[in-house]
Amino acid sequence: MEILIISIVLVFIVISLYKEIIGPAFTFFIGVIILGFFGILTPKEILSGMANEQIAVIILLLLIGNIIRKTDIIDWLFDRVFRNTSTYRGFLGRMIFVVAGFSAFLNNTPLVAIMMPYVHNWGKKNNITPSKLLIPLSYAAILGGCATLIGTSTNLIVNGMVTDQLIISGLEPLELFDFTLVGLPMIFFGSAYLILFGNKLLPSRKDVMSDFSSKSREYLVEARIKSNSKIIGKTIEEAGLRNLKGLYIVEVSRGKQILSAVSPTVVLQEGDVLVFAGDTETIAEMINSDIGLALTQVGMFSRRSHTAVLEVVVSHNSSLIAKTVRQTGFRGKYDAAILAVHRNGERISGKIGKVRLKAGDVLLLLAGDDFNIRSNDTNDFYLISRIREFKNLELYKSIILIGGLFAAITISALGVISLFMALMILMVVILALKITSPKDIPKSIDYNLAIIIVLSLALGTAMIKTGMADIIANFIISVFKPFGSIGLLFGIFLITNLLASYITNKAAAAIIFPISVTAAINLGLPTTPFILIVAFGAAANFITPIGYQTNLMVYGPGGYSFKDYMKIGFPLTIIYMFTAVFILYYYYIF
Repeated sequence: MEILIISIVLVFIVISLYKEIIGPAFTFFIGVIILGFFGILTPKEILSGMANEQIAVIILLLLIGNIIRKTDIIDWLFDRVFRNTSTYRGFLGRMIFVVAGFSAFLNNTPLVAIMMPYVHNWGKKNNITPSKLLIPLSYAAILGGCATLIGTSTNLIVNGMVTDQLIISGLEPLELFDFTLVGLPMIFFGSAYLILFGNKLLPSRKDVMSDFSSKSREYLVEARIKSNSKIIGKTIEEAGLRNLKGLYIVEVSRGKQILSAVSPTVVLQEGDVLVFAGDTETIAEMINSDIGLALTQVGMFSRRSHTAVLEVVVSHNSSLIAKTVRQTGFRGKYDAAILAVHRNGERISGKIGKVRLKAGDVLLLLAGDDFNIRSNDTNDFYLISRIREFKNLELYKSIILIGGLFAAITISALGVISLFMALMILMVVILALKITSPKDIPKSIDYNLAIIIVLSLALGTAMIKTGMADIIANFIISVFKPFGSIGLLFGIFLITNLLASYITNKAAAAIIFPISVTAAINLGLPTTPFILIVAFGAAANFITPIGYQTNLMVYGPGGYSFKDYMKIGFPLTIIYMFTAVFILYYYYIF
């Protein structure tokens, strides 16, 4: 009876997830509640995932990644690595090899946490949605992690099982580079697949971290060429100002001379004021631009430790109406600078400071810490959206933030303390130094993601508890066994991968490992390929977000659905399966 109920629940969950009938969290909630109602799961088992260390680690890494994203430190560091990479395929190729290379020797979960803010910001700068980049980031970490013994915890767990069975079954312990035989070719095959087909198969989802309304407005904004700018003496075309995504030059102001029909051959001079038309995100990026342009309205605001780019709309009874931007005294009154003005259906011309405001005008502001207090009771405008925050940390705080994360990873890898404890200590330090505030932390937690992880772990517990996982495993292996050793390798990879996608990869490896080793011994075959195929099947997890930590980490920020992972992950899984099976078969058996 229990097997029938859990089978019905599994079918319901799979159909609901891939047809997107209801949300993922609610789907798992319904499934787990049914299992609890029939007594298959106890309340303690349903809630046990909340005490799972890995869930806490993922949430902590996402929180720290969100703090780093607001500081632009990672942008500065990785700009040195990805300098001059402006095409989608060029960036994807370089990113995959960098991440896979590090992931072979480092814990891939914090590695993805470090890379996510930069990948997200690079996509915005180059007008590429995060959904085109974040799954490849996760997959690159998985591909690299599978290439060595220490690259992923799954490989270490499988080796631990081998060590436990040394005396009983006479197994040989795995070496560091035993996994490289399959892992290294798969880094190249996986990279080629993602570079060639990623753009077609990955969804083009709107950036969920940005407000939906901000993209549709076009603003006019002024930027002055600074004395140390690297574009002085270059033409507009040579300076690359004709190819800015989401931004184009409307006019150039040089003293009393106004160039309104801007030619690409115009040579830029120090002090020129360039008037751009553009969207909110692109203008926000200009605040910390390194090409030597300074937004004329920003002034000393750029040196503030904490600022935010906001959109407000001028109300119909506002005291700002009929005043020029300069006359409003906005900076002194509200602790904010007016960067740009948008007037629906009307092209604004002239200097920003001389624009007379009307009811309904949308203002793009760079606001300081006192803006919220000073604007609380005003009727002059209404807040529409918060575009972006900037935190200019002191050098020592930046070093502590980035260095602390690397230190946490290192000491946990050395076994001094767990990664969870190391990250908790780092969070205490971050709060003590006021790098972020306690009230900002709850806003950054993805509660929906936490619910999905907890309930999916409960589902895995039910599959193991009822024997459902063993029934599926034995059935698949009995189907493939008549096809000989190569067929058995295919069957073991397939069932391990399938189980790892819906329960945890560690549980899948624990279930299949003894079955795989016993089958090899009974058939008189070498055990090493049958051990390795279990490790690859469990770790090379691409078809669901719940199967691997890094897939879960990019699930929310990328705005993905479950079937997005199946669409791009299934072909990659098939490539991995054939590569692993044929290499292991010909190297160890044939």
